[in-house]
Amino acid sequence: MLYQLFNWLKQTFDIPGAGLFQFLTFRIAMAIVLSLVIATVYGKRIILFLQKKQIGESVRDLGLAGQEQKKGTPTMGGIIILMSILIPTLLFANLDKVYVRLMILCTVWLGIIGFLDDLFKIRARKAALQKGEKYKKKDSDGLAGISKIIGQVGLGIIIGTTLYFSNAVTVEREIIGSDRKISVLKEGDRFAKDSTIIVRQMNGIERKFVKVKTPITTIPFVKNHEFNYSKLVSWMGAGAEKYTWIVYILIVTLIITAVSNGANLTDGLDGLAAGVSAIIGAGLLVFIYVSSNYVFADYLNIMYIPNLGELTIFVGAFVGACIGFLWYNAYPAQVFMGDTGSLALGGIIASLAIIVRKEWLIPIFCGVFLVENLSVMIQVGYFKYTKKKYGEGRRVFLMSPLHHHYQKKGFHESKIAVRFWIITIMLVVMSVVSLKIR
Repeated sequence: MLYQLFNWLKQTFDIPGAGLFQFLTFRIAMAIVLSLVIATVYGKRIILFLQKKQIGESVRDLGLAGQEQKKGTPTMGGIIILMSILIPTLLFANLDKVYVRLMILCTVWLGIIGFLDDLFKIRARKAALQKGEKYKKKDSDGLAGISKIIGQVGLGIIIGTTLYFSNAVTVEREIIGSDRKISVLKEGDRFAKDSTIIVRQMNGIERKFVKVKTPITTIPFVKNHEFNYSKLVSWMGAGAEKYTWIVYILIVTLIITAVSNGANLTDGLDGLAAGVSAIIGAGLLVFIYVSSNYVFADYLNIMYIPNLGELTIFVGAFVGACIGFLWYNAYPAQVFMGDTGSLALGGIIASLAIIVRKEWLIPIFCGVFLVENLSVMIQVGYFKYTKKKYGEGRRVFLMSPLHHHYQKKGFHESKIAVRFWIITIMLVVMSVVSLKIR
């Protein structure tokens, strides 16, 4: 909104200073600062409101150290994160860009799903208290699992369909061939269907590029680091590439659902999910910034993605929101994000990775989410297998998700959270380094 306003003021009245909003780095900085202010200043007011409405967390008796002190801590604090992301984005980003619109939709969509889940849990607790019964937290109290999955799948289909079919979603490829053939191409010429020649002077050399729509992504640590999803269906014979959209949308949906649930499982210790998400967001900010700048993209030999730059404002707000939320969520937590925040954080991270075409790096920089997911799958699978085979269930971990396993071993939750942050920093650095190491 402010971007459009100051752009109009600059063009119409040439007001001094109005052109400052044309600088992307300035708007990124403003988005980060504003998100921090919203999370820290107005976050306190939201916490007081949640306490007044008795929107507190009900804790299961899992035999974990310190869990009794968490009872009654306000939940649904994810509202603070969502506000801190959306307000700076709406103010400082160019809302005409398809990527910005997609991420706003993703944030609101998953925020609503998580909000409903938290709301149903709170209503179940209040209903039990009104009946004079002692409330015991159950999975069935929240939004039905199938309903959450349907919501996540629905979002995955929307994002996958938009990225595959929208004409605003392209990558820029350099035209390579004999000098004689390339030299006759001029700025604005039609090179192929729905593609236009772009001429740039880079290091004193005239180079020609073309915007194309193709479902390609990045594979880390290999020489030829790009992969086209159409290869997954090429074995079916000639003409099979036209069905690539089905495979692409399925993969996008699977990634968004998996990462969203991974972040949800990780949100079990004070500051853990927010800290990990902030670090991952910082890594994605680097990926998006270099991929949106053709000079950096050329130097790093990665694909240049037009219209991506505005998304750095959203990511800046995302990082600021997570860090600001830690002001109240770090041990001992004054508020929990609940599913309102955790489902949205995971979905946002997954969607950003897909948009910047780095989704196959997710197992690396989202390694904590992946391990938390796997620990639950292994624990449940092994328990069912041994119960069927031996008549009693056995466990691989003392408790799942993995952070509870370390709690059972006697580690303090703040130490577990910080160590998981450190591991995430290492994984994110490894992911960023993959831009050059092949």
